[in-house]
Amino acid sequence: MGFFDRFRGREPTLKENTAIAKPNEGSQIAMVTTWGEYYYAWNGRLYQSDMIRSCMRPYVQAVGKLVAKHIREDPKNGLQVNPRVNIAMLLKYPNAIMTAQQFQEKMAAQLLLNNNAFALVVRDENGIPCGLYPIPCVNAEAVYDRQGTLIIKFIYRNGKTNAFYYSDIVHLRRDYGENEVFGTHPGAALAQLMECVGVIDQGIVKAIKNSSVIRWLLKFTSSMRPEDIQKNVKEFVNSYLSYESESFGAAGTDSKVDAKQIEPKDYVPNAAVTDRIKDRVYSFFNTNEKIVQSSYNEDEWNAYYEAVIEPYAIQYGDVLTMRLFSRKEISFGNRIACEASNLQCASMQTKLSLVQMVDRGALSVNEWRAVLNLPPIPGGDVYIRRLDTVPVEEQKQNRKQALLMEGGEIDGET
Repeated sequence: MGFFDRFRGREPTLKENTAIAKPNEGSQIAMVTTWGEYYYAWNGRLYQSDMIRSCMRPYVQAVGKLVAKHIREDPKNGLQVNPRVNIAMLLKYPNAIMTAQQFQEKMAAQLLLNNNAFALVVRDENGIPCGLYPIPCVNAEAVYDRQGTLIIKFIYRNGKTNAFYYSDIVHLRRDYGENEVFGTHPGAALAQLMECVGVIDQGIVKAIKNSSVIRWLLKFTSSMRPEDIQKNVKEFVNSYLSYESESFGAAGTDSKVDAKQIEPKDYVPNAAVTDRIKDRVYSFFNTNEKIVQSSYNEDEWNAYYEAVIEPYAIQYGDVLTMRLFSRKEISFGNRIACEASNLQCASMQTKLSLVQMVDRGALSVNEWRAVLNLPPIPGGDVYIRRLDTVPVEEQKQNRKQALLMEGGEIDGET
């Protein structure tokens, strides 16, 4: 928490008893965390579950591949991409220890675990954004200052606290329905489901451990020395229980020993029960087995992108727009947009068919080469167009000029 300690003298003054709602109505949000040198089967530690981690990984890695860009739609100068160097550098390198991919992956992971993700917008002495830092909190509380401005008070793992104005916080949220400020925590919805996952895992572990327990009990009718008991037991095992035994599955004993087989009774969940629980977890995270195991086709990935990744991209771009630009700058056409070209999932046939967009001016040569994972070439950023695909008005002008040069008539005129 060393970085956030710098802001202790600049914290806003909190007004007492000004929480947005009573504590039992959701003015606080407890984050799902994993800390402490202990082992927990469930107990709210979502990130320790291999099933949860496998559901999260495709989403987190896909979000990390989004490319945020500063777009300015100026009526005079047209569309401009990354016109301000400081904003472009901030989007590419949010802080001194993270790249844009790492920052976005961390925010996406926090969002999936808690339905809330927070980052602090650091500004210089002129109020210009110069850094974005994820806030690693375990608890967040919504309060007001004396002027009624919304403030979020954070508690960290080491017990220290910070409070920042909401206007300086990048706040992403999911399941935003019950609370006024925070997204609804997923813990209550996942508690029973994760208990089922824990019971299944424990049943499998116990079954494996019990597979090595005693299967046969030999009861000798006469008194024997301990070494003779061990010798007879070893001979019984070698003769009838060894894989290399020649007894053909039959065992014979005399009246000196009574052999009794012990059947362990363990509950081992069958595949149907395990798959049903797994499908419920996948459904909760809007994913499926093909996405988790990267065995999807083009249509399946596009469906996953439109249902899961695209809503994040829209929210991320809109929230950054609100935090990095003033209302006046937004009114002049400044915004943050997330480019998803790195997330394209298309067959080679689909990629090659995009060449039709190049000679129609919809894609440049370098944009098409990027789809094929090829490096750009000099002059490849110039848009080209076939003569038979020019705009209608331009065709009329070209036809008129051609007729005038030939001395023909245009609409009855010489």
